[in-house]
Amino acid sequence: MQRLGDLAQYGSSDEEASQCSPPPAKRRKLPRLPDTLRPNIPIDNPALHQGRVRTSPHVEGQYAAYVYLPLIVERRSPLCNLLTKAFAFAKNAVPPLQPIGLPDQQRAGYHQAQSDQSKDDNGLDIELHVSLTRPIYLRAHQREDLKRGVKAIAKSHSVFSASLASLSELMNDERTRTFLAVDVGAGHDQLKSMSDELIPTLRSLKQKGFYAEPRFHASFAWALLHRSSLSTVEGYSPSTSPAAISSPSPVLPLPPRVSVPSDDARPSTESPAVSPRGIEDFPTIARFPPSLVPSLNAEFGERLRARHVGTFYAREVHVKIGKDVFKWSLSGA
Repeated sequence: MQRLGDLAQYGSSDEEASQCSPPPAKRRKLPRLPDTLRPNIPIDNPALHQGRVRTSPHVEGQYAAYVYLPLIVERRSPLCNLLTKAFAFAKNAVPPLQPIGLPDQQRAGYHQAQSDQSKDDNGLDIELHVSLTRPIYLRAHQREDLKRGVKAIAKSHSVFSASLASLSELMNDERTRTFLAVDVGAGHDQLKSMSDELIPTLRSLKQKGFYAEPRFHASFAWALLHRSSLSTVEGYSPSTSPAAISSPSPVLPLPPRVSVPSDDARPSTESPAVSPRGIEDFPTIARFPPSLVPSLNAEFGERLRARHVGTFYAREVHVKIGKDVFKWSLSGA
C-alpha cells in the first residue's frame, strides 16, 4: 500500500506539463470579402419610387408574385380617353395624385384633357391589371408550383366578356396608398371562379387566398397616404400580411377630426389635407375628398358603362414572379 505522501506526488507531473506547454495561438480575422463577391441587397429608397416604401423587407432568394388578368387599353380608344379625363378631373381635387400607365402629356388638367388627345411619344397601349390574388412571396423552388396552378386555371376557363361598371376608391392593406379604380361588373362570376380555383395552390405554398368578397378592379391612379392620420381611423390596425401592396381593400371611414373639403356637385379645387411632408417632393394625403368618387361617377359613370367603352374580353391570365411575367391563353383564345 502506498503512503499518502507518495500519492500526492503524482499530481506534479500534470502541473509541470501545463507550465511547459506553449501559449494558445491568437486567432486571425478572415480577410474582408471583396465587393464583387458580396450579395447585392436592394436599398429601400422611396425617392426612386415616387415616395413609395417597401412594405415587406427584402429577403434574398424570395420573389414577390401575383396573378392577374391584363386589361389592354388602346391609346386611341374611348376607354383611354375616359380614364385620361377622369384622372385629370381627380387631380384638380387631389394634386398629389399619380397616374398608372397614362401618358405624361395628358396629366395637365381637366379642361385640357377635354380636348382631343395629343399623339403619345411611343404610342404603346396601356396595360392595367385585374388581380386574382393578393401579392405573395415565394421561395425559388415554389415558382414552378405557382406557374402550374395558373396554367391549369387557364386551361379550364374559356375566353369571356367582361365590362366596367363604376369608379371607386380603395386602399391597400397596409394603408400606405389609396387608389382610383374602375370596378368590374359583368364577368365578376368568372373572375371569382378563377380566383377560387387558385386557393388550393396558394395554400400549398403557405399563402393567403384572395378576399372572401372580392371587388375585382383595375387601378389607374394612386396617392400616398399620411401615416399619422391612418392610426386614428375607426377599426384600423396595421396588417400583418406582407402581401397587400397591390390588392386594395375597401376604404375605411375618416374620423370626424380629420378635415377634408366639403361635399358639392363637383370635386373641389381646394387641396385635401396634406401631411407635414407636403413641403417635400412626395406629399401625402389623409384620403380622397368624400365628394370625389361620387362626382367622378356622375361625370363619367354612364359613359364607362357604354358597351363600346367599358366592355373587354378576358383572353389571358398572367403571373408576375419577381421581374418575369408568364402568360397563358384561356381556352378557345
